[in-house]
Amino acid sequence: MKTKLRVFVILICLVSQLVMGVGLAEAADPVHVVRRGDTLYSVARRYGTTVNAIVRANGLRNPNWIYVGQRLVIPGTTEASSYSSSGSVHVVQRGENLFRIALHYGTTVQALALANNLSSTSLIYVGQRLAISGGGSASPAPAPSPVSAPTGGKWIDIKLVSQSLVAYEGQRPVYWATVSTGTPRTPTPKGRFRIYRKFRSATMTGPGYTLPNVPYVMDFYGGYSMHGTYWHHNFGWPMSHGCVNMRTSDAQWIYNWAPVGTLVVIH
Repeated sequence: MKTKLRVFVILICLVSQLVMGVGLAEAADPVHVVRRGDTLYSVARRYGTTVNAIVRANGLRNPNWIYVGQRLVIPGTTEASSYSSSGSVHVVQRGENLFRIALHYGTTVQALALANNLSSTSLIYVGQRLAISGGGSASPAPAPSPVSAPTGGKWIDIKLVSQSLVAYEGQRPVYWATVSTGTPRTPTPKGRFRIYRKFRSATMTGPGYTLPNVPYVMDFYGGYSMHGTYWHHNFGWPMSHGCVNMRTSDAQWIYNWAPVGTLVVIH
């Protein structure tokens, strides 16, 4: 009788531990094991979260570098957006500037500056509350008008949807490359620009990263540039903080081919 009672008590303990274990497993955040071809952007999109949320949950130092077999904790809830639901007020987050905020709300830097008594070149700070002119909603900027191809001269066409770059001489394509442009939170600006400065190599810094000796840098708008990339190989996926990432060999060809003043069309 005592033996049966002892067995019964042991069974109850085992069942209790099993149930508690299941509860703990259900409460824990899921874990994703990195596979070949994965990027933080593709993993975040798969789980309905953001790159920044995964970076914080795993203490990652470089959001552009993960490796096959790495175990990533996926936060249980999607990171709250810094954009208000009404669209009337925006709270500035680290790494943002007036251009990127205006791009998100489908407005202009000038309109934001006017609504907040700023100049178009004013520095903004984390936590600053910006009124969105006209109470605009947090909808994407309107689609750009069709690009009219130049009939002569060198120019570069970058398509965000296909993550592709084509170099033209007039209307004749002379070079193709797959690129990585900005993520949804740090988009690459759309429009017509011109290369205004070139560096064979440069150190690039930003929120949470410092990248020395970035090769073949071609600035085309403010701090945005086309350049070679040695810290990831996920070309064809949005990966950058707004710049146009290229394979180093592709960047070298474009750098040698395109003089300062070359037209860059991004759409």
